[in-house]
Amino acid sequence: MALWIPVTLAAASFQTVRFMLQKVLSGSRLSVAGATFSRFVYSAPVVLLVLAAYLAMTGRSLPSLDLRFWLFAVVGGTTQILATLCVVALFKQRNFAVGITFKKTEVIQTAIVGLLLLGDRISLGGWVAILLGLSAVLVLSKPPESDGAWWRHLTNRASMLGLGSGVLFAFSAVTYRGASLELDSPDPVFRAGVTLACVVSFQMVSMGLWLLWRDRAELRAVWAARHTAVFVGLTSLGGSFCWFLAFTLQNAAYVKALGQVELFLSLLASILFFHEKITRREIAGMGLLGLSILALVLAI
Repeated sequence: MALWIPVTLAAASFQTVRFMLQKVLSGSRLSVAGATFSRFVYSAPVVLLVLAAYLAMTGRSLPSLDLRFWLFAVVGGTTQILATLCVVALFKQRNFAVGITFKKTEVIQTAIVGLLLLGDRISLGGWVAILLGLSAVLVLSKPPESDGAWWRHLTNRASMLGLGSGVLFAFSAVTYRGASLELDSPDPVFRAGVTLACVVSFQMVSMGLWLLWRDRAELRAVWAARHTAVFVGLTSLGGSFCWFLAFTLQNAAYVKALGQVELFLSLLASILFFHEKITRREIAGMGLLGLSILALVLAI
């Protein structure tokens, strides 16, 4: 079995737990921004410490971090911050499983972004999978309690947040792969670690400065919620490292396609942990999206 497969499965598992913790925090003690910032502030120190220890023990030095690397890293870091904000805000609109399903349209959008930025070609079967995924989004776009035709709900807040997060996560995946491949090292684990350290440090500093300027009370709230928020940081660290390593080893579209196993993990979390009711429409939409994922995997 290729290494990127178990690494991607581990990343999806870490990410499901992290989103569960962020949903709990955003629904009680922290704002959307605070729940998002907790992901970075409690993971950046750990990854920097681990990287520093690795460099000291091995005697290796950091590879050259040129302008092109930082361009990819900053774009990826910024789009990931915005995407996470969208997802946490989405949890306040719809239940956990459907929120993650909207977010998981990123697999289809990653293929499109990869085509635009890196020239990755999409086969006819790939386009069929994309259209199938779009149909799933149309099914999910209508809240179960609302009336009227489905097309009237494509621009509601939940739909826009979900689709927006998918676009942003797609850009972050492709640019993270681009940043990692810019590093001059044959070791994919080392390249993934360096890229992760640079990105998460940028995210911690940039979002911390923004909160310091706009909402200092939320910084205190993030610290007050540290007993839970620290686990957001740790699960984020585990998931991010696995995603970065997988992107280093394999095309982002393949990684995101396999990472859709998170869809089913989130469904289990929604039912077993949050005790949320899943409607038939939502189950049909998630099943249809799962079918599009399978089609995409077979196509690529």
